Amino acid sequence: MSVKKLAEHQLDTQDVRIFCGQSHPVLAQSIADDLGVPLEKTHFRRFGNDCLEVQLGASVRSRTVYIVQTVSKPVDQHLMELLVMLDIARSAGAVNIHAIIPYFAYARSDKKDAPRISITARLVADLLKTAGATHIMTMTLHSPQVHGFFSVPTDVLTARKDIARYFQNNDKYDLSQTVVVSPDVGHAKSATRFAEMLNLPVLAASKERISDTEVKVGGLPDEAVRKYQRALVYDDEISTGGSIFAVSQELARLGIKEIIPICTHGAFSSETFERLGQLPEIVEIVATDTLPMPKNPPPHLTIRPVAHIFGEAIWRNATRQSIGELFTGWKDLDDI
Repeated sequence: MSVKKLAEHQLDTQDVRIFCGQSHPVLAQSIADDLGVPLEKTHFRRFGNDCLEVQLGASVRSRTVYIVQTVSKPVDQHLMELLVMLDIARSAGAVNIHAIIPYFAYARSDKKDAPRISITARLVADLLKTAGATHIMTMTLHSPQVHGFFSVPTDVLTARKDIARYFQNNDKYDLSQTVVVSPDVGHAKSATRFAEMLNLPVLAASKERISDTEVKVGGLPDEAVRKYQRALVYDDEISTGGSIFAVSQELARLGIKEIIPICTHGAFSSETFERLGQLPEIVEIVATDTLPMPKNPPPHLTIRPVAHIFGEAIWRNATRQSIGELFTGWKDLDDI
């Protein structure tokens, strides 16, 4: 997006400030570059008692402020940085304060499914408002109900269209004899939307989580799976790889020759690639850069950039245009 395009829509870059925390400065810089707005400096330091001090490096008084912070590991440190930066912008007189959170950690904590536990996703949503956020922008929450935890306007974007375009324009893959597979019924709707973009059939497995790293998968109809040679396993997040490994193992048993796990958030742990590497049928892993690139990634990991999606959404929001088509749940009215 060019500065000229911004100027034509009367976005005064002098009235906009973009800052970032320490979680993903590369993505923050890419978003700022897409908007043609400088990424301002932010200063961080720790006192002897390990308390955090943050100072924004430019005036925010009477300005619109965007704070980019993906909540990656160490999650609690990066969340605290974000809360402090929001509070600074509020107390320093910013007019609007937008929290740009490409990956919203704690989104999996979305229900009370055991005694004496916190619905932490709701708690974090409340903390963001209390700290000063007047608007939140994120990407692909773990479940739709998390959106309802926010009491300030919140935009949940998707990279689904960009990922679909990657496969449409990729000469490596002939998508005939390909099926999209959701690792569990809860994400079947999202997988179906992805499949529709590629004009592909879709199947959903049933998943029983035994532990954080181990799941039991079933529900895939043998005869239906055996019709295909390739499976695109579509999920919102890959962390330990337990769910993806289990469903991929089952697909391989049923005769699938090529498996491509796809996710928005690559929250890869140290053992993820070692685990998925046990299956030779997994020929590529596709994720976006909502989280920093892992150290020593495997050669078959493909990272799709999302800065242009956030840049487009920020620009449309600032120029009072609809961003509906960028939403996770968007469906054209003509298709309803």
